[in-house]
Amino acid sequence: MRPERPADALPCDIDELRTLFLFEQLDDDQLRWLCRHGHVEHREPGPLYVEGEPADWFWVLLEGTVALSRRVGTDDVEVSRTSQRGVYGGATSAYLGDRTPQRYPHTMRVLAPSRFYALPAADFAELMTAWFPMAVHLLEGLFVGQRATQQAVGQRERLLALGALSAGLTHELNNPAAAANRATAALRERVAGMRHKLAMIADGPYDATTLGTLVDLQEQAVEALAKSRAPGAPPPPTALERTDAEDTVADWLDDRGIVGGWDLAPTFVTARLDPPWLDRVADAVAPGILEGAVRWLSYALETEQLMNDVEDATSRISSLVGAAKQYSQIGRAPDQTLDVHELLDSTLTMLERRLDGVEVVRAYDRTLPPVHVYGAELNQVWTNLIDNAAQAMEGRGTLTVTTRRVDDWLEVEVADTGPGIPPDVLDRVFEPFFTTKPVGSGTGLGLDIAWRIVVTKHHGDLSVRSTPGDTRFLVRLPYAPAAAGDPEVTA
Repeated sequence: MRPERPADALPCDIDELRTLFLFEQLDDDQLRWLCRHGHVEHREPGPLYVEGEPADWFWVLLEGTVALSRRVGTDDVEVSRTSQRGVYGGATSAYLGDRTPQRYPHTMRVLAPSRFYALPAADFAELMTAWFPMAVHLLEGLFVGQRATQQAVGQRERLLALGALSAGLTHELNNPAAAANRATAALRERVAGMRHKLAMIADGPYDATTLGTLVDLQEQAVEALAKSRAPGAPPPPTALERTDAEDTVADWLDDRGIVGGWDLAPTFVTARLDPPWLDRVADAVAPGILEGAVRWLSYALETEQLMNDVEDATSRISSLVGAAKQYSQIGRAPDQTLDVHELLDSTLTMLERRLDGVEVVRAYDRTLPPVHVYGAELNQVWTNLIDNAAQAMEGRGTLTVTTRRVDDWLEVEVADTGPGIPPDVLDRVFEPFFTTKPVGSGTGLGLDIAWRIVVTKHHGDLSVRSTPGDTRFLVRLPYAPAAAGDPEVTA
């Protein structure tokens, strides 16, 4: 359906159209066709057309000044302004039909009283198809080919990222699983040894009072080990302090004729049991059974430590599986009101292997309210930003993830201490297929995808500033639910 010609349309002059670079090669019949199907309009300052509205007209500037702007979050960002006659905009892809959304890709504002030649989109499509069929085929091929290439490369990029994350997760799961297996095997040996010790106690010179004392000392030793691991406990000793403590305990054991003091000492030091505590053991039992009592206590401590190792390993496996589930948002609705810190933590956990050697600082404001987001896609943004930072730092430096609230925005800042982004390419980092990585190391779509997820999908903003040693990507998310029918983001 063609839009109606306005009642105040001005006469169209083919001689004026011929002076424009866009129409200078057309013959008189073609220029007359343009004047029959189009018209001239006078416009005062204000919007000529608005981004996102149906693209009904193809506009050409005859005289005046215009500015183009793009919507970024809640702001209109001006991308260019000009007074050059013949510049055009509006329904520039009408000839592609339903192969692309027929909406204005940006906003054009009139900055001074201006005149335009206006042609309905349907007539512009007919003109292009009839007068320039070869050009239309070439443009169609370029458009469709570029879109297909971008989709294919984007899928490849996601598969590569998924492969890297899977490899890292497998490695991280393998470590605690192997530790749990080793601890279980050692625990079996210690339990067998304790059964042997029980048989010796049953046959040995231990009366009820001595046994009661040993059991009490055993409980004290296990409690001391638990306190050494509890939250708020003093920090563990340094390697030098631990060596000195083991020497002291080993000397105490040697002085009392206990064989293999060097093997027993580390167990007591781990539980932070010193010679004064061992003196209580010596005072509680007869000298002839001191060695058996000490070894009994050592076995109890080793068994407890091994159970702690199994618990730590299985807890680590559980946390990794939980992080993977949180990262992938398995079983969750596409969009939810979520705590952004959970998303950031799950991504950092998934990328731990890539961050080896990097100090990670979480400068979170935990009081921030949850925000309505597409969790799985937002995790893709964190992955791209954090992985880029890790590659830039090459295993050394500091990654700082900061959250804060600014007005009605939730801000997430990902900062690294890498070499920085050169000033001459800083403005291009969000362009599709643009990359500063060596050939074969990147597709140049990671930041483009991140930008579209943040800006297009979440109506937020993504920006960057960089100097050597300080690169900061700033993500802004609005504290408002995403509108129904938001366009989907495709790679």
